[in-house]
Amino acid sequence: MATLTSMLPLAALFLSSLFLHAALASELMCEDLTADLCAFAIASSGKRCLLETYMYGEEDTVEFQCRTSEVVVERLAGYIESEECVKACGVDRNSFGISSDALLEPLFTAKLCSTECHSGCPNIVDLYFNLAAGEGVFLPDLCKVQRTNPHRATMELLSSGAALSESETLGVSSPAPAPV
Repeated sequence: MATLTSMLPLAALFLSSLFLHAALASELMCEDLTADLCAFAIASSGKRCLLETYMYGEEDTVEFQCRTSEVVVERLAGYIESEECVKACGVDRNSFGISSDALLEPLFTAKLCSTECHSGCPNIVDLYFNLAAGEGVFLPDLCKVQRTNPHRATMELLSSGAALSESETLGVSSPAPAPV
């Protein structure tokens, strides 16, 4: 027969699970998240959260705020990416604005295409899948090439035009086409 003192830990576990369930059932709003949880989170509305800076006060103090973007994710509403996925995929929660430029870095692409990231972190993979698609690149194909020849993967991404706008911005001119 169980004594009262032996049942206390079980009761405490039950009560804490109820509190956790209630907390998880509440609506996730980007504006309620701290800066260290904002990036790679998705509000209950299905919209991605993004980290922004703003300045206030006479000394132009910089603060970080989590805001709701207009980008909708269809299958992952109310989701905060785990620290394990952030580490496995090589992303940084303190990044402001996310671009396809990271795909040009072989070390980043290697982490993004790793089994740990690609099969266990659907939020990050979905985000970079869409960024790659915006550059005319199919992420699974890029990952396949990256596993066999990382330098070729970067060259294929560059040839898709992903870096064209960056080189134009930096004032780098393209070589003239060779005569036919």
